Amino acid sequence: MAFTLPELPYDYDALEAAIDAQTMQLHHGKHHQAYVDKLNEGVREDPSLEGKGLEEILATISSQPAKVRNNGGGHWNHSFFWETMTRDSGNPTGRFAVALEEEFGSLDEFKEKFNAAGVNQFGSGWAWLLLDPSGKLVVTSTPNQDNPLMDIASVKGTPLLGNDVWEHAYYLSYNNRRADYLKSWWDVVNWEKVAERYERASG
Repeated sequence: MAFTLPELPYDYDALEAAIDAQTMQLHHGKHHQAYVDKLNEGVREDPSLEGKGLEEILATISSQPAKVRNNGGGHWNHSFFWETMTRDSGNPTGRFAVALEEEFGSLDEFKEKFNAAGVNQFGSGWAWLLLDPSGKLVVTSTPNQDNPLMDIASVKGTPLLGNDVWEHAYYLSYNNRRADYLKSWWDVVNWEKVAERYERASG
């Protein structure tokens, strides 16, 4: 079965506190769609990938061609990204909020570390909060469309939160001001979804 573009859980203009509607429309309908289309091409070119789930493919991405690595990562990362945002943001709660404070000291200190990972990611890439195999919360970044699920990742784990720092994610509103985009993005983070991911990953 071919991979497909997921529908957004909100309208294109729902996140205008941080991301304008035109950026959302282009990002979802053009960029993400292109990753899906090219990933499907890559799968058709390698019959051994037919029927495999995306995370199964990412787990052995070092053995795949660049087309599958880049577009498989692009499809997974963006599907994850859309669900990470909401019109009604709020703040972290529950066990996740406690774990975040224990690891980073405070929500503000965590945001500073996460924003630094995004700002300092050279070129295109992603900033991540993940739960590593030992159960520790870790902030990291990856280049291009790589992610912490890939066997080639320098820091591996289960992603809980991820922000896209490719220019196509923010350029129409922020131009080259990546730091401003990262700061505004907290207004649309879906903390309920992040906490749900934490509960599932931490058991």
